[in-house]
Amino acid sequence: MAARKSQVEEVVDAEFERVLDRVCAIDVAKAFGNVCVRLPGGGQSGRRFRRIWQVPATLNSVEALAEQLKELQIEKVTLESTSDYWRIWYYVLEDRGLDVQLVNAREVKNVPGRPKTDNLDSAWSARLTERGMLRPSFVPPPPIRVLRDYTRMRVDLTRDRTRHWQRLEKLLEDALIKVSSVVSTMDLTSVRDMLDALIKGERDAHVLAGLARGRLKVKHTALVQALNGKFDDHHAELTRMLLQQIDALSTQIDQLGVRIEALIADIPAAQAPSQDDDETGTGTPGQRPLAVVERLAEIPGISVNSAQVIVAEVGLDMKVFPTPQHLAAWAKLTPATFQSGTKNRSGKTGKGNPYLKGVLGTSAAAAGRTATFIGERHRRIIKRRGKLKALVATARSMITIIWHLLADPHARYQELGIDYHNNHTNHYRQKRNAIHQLESLGYTVTLTATA
Repeated sequence: MAARKSQVEEVVDAEFERVLDRVCAIDVAKAFGNVCVRLPGGGQSGRRFRRIWQVPATLNSVEALAEQLKELQIEKVTLESTSDYWRIWYYVLEDRGLDVQLVNAREVKNVPGRPKTDNLDSAWSARLTERGMLRPSFVPPPPIRVLRDYTRMRVDLTRDRTRHWQRLEKLLEDALIKVSSVVSTMDLTSVRDMLDALIKGERDAHVLAGLARGRLKVKHTALVQALNGKFDDHHAELTRMLLQQIDALSTQIDQLGVRIEALIADIPAAQAPSQDDDETGTGTPGQRPLAVVERLAEIPGISVNSAQVIVAEVGLDMKVFPTPQHLAAWAKLTPATFQSGTKNRSGKTGKGNPYLKGVLGTSAAAAGRTATFIGERHRRIIKRRGKLKALVATARSMITIIWHLLADPHARYQELGIDYHNNHTNHYRQKRNAIHQLESLGYTVTLTATA
């Protein structure tokens, strides 16, 4: 059997894969950093040499280091992403005009079998840097970094508020109050009125149930049974403390929301473009241009708050991610591939950015309950692959749509409809599969065309 003709693959090196003459690597610690520079040697031998010294992790010391590196004409500086200790080095050196790259710690590990010291680690990172063998991590520009701090704080405070609601629910269970079994969520206005009445000393279940509003009134009988417990003074004191914490967190979350909107409004790239700027012709005639958050919020499952988090985590410049596949791989929504010889298997997705994956997972679950193309696709995947893999697949589809919307300021989300798959199904294959299923059950199938 003749061997299949192999195809020659030609790949152009990325920008970070250039071979450099003057490089610097810093092994970062909390109180100091081990700096190693590699420079071309003088004389006829042409041998390169390195210098290694220790610099305190203080603002003045790092600023002085930046001036030294500029005098040495350093072309690139490599930092290992150790906790948050890399920030002072990255921010100061970047501010002084140096080309700084942040790399994942697993990509700069020392060679096994060699001693492990800070000096050797920095020297090894410098060698990898000068040969272009390190892939830089994504660090957003300063405006996006500021926005990211606010959106992440809002996410963290929202989680804290949820934990306080859970503590309150456990406290009510201890008081034999089962109101959480009747209402859909604890943060209803009716529930808050009942809790305030309990704190003030009201114990009559009928009176408490009468505080229900709206559609909760029809559950009066169930509320009477749920509110008939043993709520005493110590429960009232702890409930008051928890509600005060919840109210304080809600106020702070609202303040962060206002601040986030203002920060996004100050970023020119996040604003609605003018129709005159549409040189690609991708804009839809008759549609009013929208800001980036509004365009992202048009995707099923993505709210305004989710869109703000996405902008803060991904940024607005898609030149960092040349294709949607690059963005999906960076977000760890693409399973790893392991290929050796004729064996080819896929692995699991990585951890990725927890804030981005969290908001995409929540948005994917919300989109799966909608009567849209994404929702129908999500439900089709569940039947074949299960809920967890369907969430990842839907999140990957959404990150692909997000890339196109961010890459083109005039692009808008276009809904394909819930019946898209039925209208584009291969009817011949569908008919063949149905025949095979009936024949496997012992039936003889004869097809008759209908008028």
